Amino acid sequence: MATTILLADDDEMIVDVLQHQLELEGFQVVVAYDGETALTLARRHKPDLVLLDVMMPRLQGFEVCRIIRQESTVPILMLTARSEEMDRVIGLDMGADDYIVKPFSFRELMARGVSEYIVPPM
Repeated sequence: MATTILLADDDEMIVDVLQHQLELEGFQVVVAYDGETALTLARRHKPDLVLLDVMMPRLQGFEVCRIIRQESTVPILMLTARSEEMDRVIGLDMGADDYIVKPFSFRELMARGVSEYIVPPM
């Protein structure tokens, strides 16, 4: 069974690139473009990892992170353009396992997040 990653970001270009690269690595990717859908998909698919943007419509990523953390121990990596120290602290306090600031490279994501929290498929 493929390792499932929930990718939640309202930027379609970022989603397209990350989804394509993650699928090339052998991951199954479930996509949400807003916070409410991300929460619904997290509950439905029980992903092995959540990649979560902070600034999304319908429900902010910080709130999605807080709710998922109450319900699950799934690793959550915040992917966001918000780079202030206070934003990072809030994300980590809400239950995120790591906080990666945009722009980032796919290799950085793999090294700092995906490979650390889940074993990439063969």
